[in-house]
Amino acid sequence: MINFRRSTAVLLGLLATTALTGPAQADEEPAPEPPRVELVLDVSGSMRAADIDGRTRIAVAQQAFNEVVDALPEETQLGIRVLGATYRGKDKKVGCQDTQQIVPVGPVDRSAAKAAVATLRPTGFTPVGLALRSAAQDLGTGATTRRIVLITDGEDTCAPPDPCEVARELAAQGTSLVVDTLGLAPDEKVRRQLLCIASATGGTYTAAQSAEELTDRIKQLVERAADTHTRAPTVVGGTNACDSAPLLTPGVYADREAFSEHRYYRVPIRPGQELRASVSMALDRAVNRDYGVLLRATAADGRELVRGADAGSGRADVLSAGLRWSAAADDADAAETEESAAPVIEPTTVCLVVSNSFAPRPGTAATPGMPVELTIDVVAAAPAPDGPDLGRGWVLLALLTIAGLITGLLAGLLTRWWVATWREN
Repeated sequence: MINFRRSTAVLLGLLATTALTGPAQADEEPAPEPPRVELVLDVSGSMRAADIDGRTRIAVAQQAFNEVVDALPEETQLGIRVLGATYRGKDKKVGCQDTQQIVPVGPVDRSAAKAAVATLRPTGFTPVGLALRSAAQDLGTGATTRRIVLITDGEDTCAPPDPCEVARELAAQGTSLVVDTLGLAPDEKVRRQLLCIASATGGTYTAAQSAEELTDRIKQLVERAADTHTRAPTVVGGTNACDSAPLLTPGVYADREAFSEHRYYRVPIRPGQELRASVSMALDRAVNRDYGVLLRATAADGRELVRGADAGSGRADVLSAGLRWSAAADDADAAETEESAAPVIEPTTVCLVVSNSFAPRPGTAATPGMPVELTIDVVAAAPAPDGPDLGRGWVLLALLTIAGLITGLLAGLLTRWWVATWREN
C-alpha cells in the first residue's frame, strides 16, 4: 500500500510538472531573424574617374562605406561583395568571373570591414549579373526580407547573365529579396539597367551625384532593411469607389494602379486622432514626360478634406505624396452650425484616393499597373497653436464697430491738432 501511494505521488508530480512546463515551452516563439543586407560595390576600371566633387568614384564610395559601417545598427547583419576588383588582365572570360565577398554576412567587425574596403583599387570588368546572383546566395533564404544594395557607375559588360534577367529570376524564387541600386554616373543606359534591376525586385533606384548623397542614401537603405525586414507590405486591392473600398488600419500596403486611374481606400479616424498617409509610385516602365501623383483625403460624401501631390518631368523614378488630416477643423465648423448637437462618438471614415497622370509611351505594356506603396498611420491629433479669438457673429461685429469708432476719433483729434499747429506757424 505504501509503495502504491508513493508511486501515485511520483506519477502525480510528474504530471503536474509536465502540465506546468509543457505549455510554457509550446508558447515560446522563435527569436526573430536579424535584418540582413549586403552591399555590392563595383570596383571596375571606370571607377577611377574623378568626377564626383573632384574625387574618384572609388574614393567617394570608400568614404561612404566607412561612414555606413560606423553608423550600422547593432542588430543588422552586413556583408560586402565586390566585382571587378582583382583581375587585371584582358581575358573577358576570366574577368567576367571576378566577384568576391570580402566581408561575410553577419555581425560586423567595423575595423576589419573598413580595412577590407580601403584596399580596393579599380581594376577589371563589370559582371553585375553574376555579382547579384552570388549576393543572393550570400544572404541565404528565410521568411524575412533580405536587401542587396548595388553601387555601380556602369552597365554590365559581361552579360550573360543579364542583370535584369537575374533580378527577375531572384524575384520569381519568392525569397523575399529586394535589390536597391545606386548609380554613380549620369548615363541613360546605366539608369535604365539599374531601374530595371530595382523594379523587378520591388527596390528603388537613385542617382548619387555627390559623396553626401551617396552616404545618406546607403544609410537610408541599410536602416530600411532594419525597419522592414520583418514587415513586408500587405497586398491590397483598391477600388474605383469609396463605398466598396477596402478598410485599412495603420501599416504599409502594396497595390498596382493602371495609367491615369483613381483608386480608393478607407481609413477610420476617431475623435482626437490624426491621419498621416503617404503614397509612392515607381516608374517601372517607359512613360511620357510630365507626370504626377495625387493623394487626396475625402469625406464619405465626396467632399475633399486635404490633398498632397508630386510631379515630375522625366528625371524622377519614384514620385511620393503625403498628407495629414484630423477632424478638429471639421468639428469646429460643425459646432458653428449645430451648437446643440451631441459630440461625435463614432469614428469618421476617410476615403483616401490615389490618382496618377502617367501615360505610356508607344509600345509600353499597360498591364500590370504601376507599383504603389501606401503607408498609413493614425496618431493622436496635434493641433496647431490657436491664435487670438475675437469671437464670432454679433460679438465680432460689435468689436469691429467699437474699434472703428475709436480709430476715427483718434484720427479726428490728430487732424485737428495738426491743422491748429500748421495755422499758428
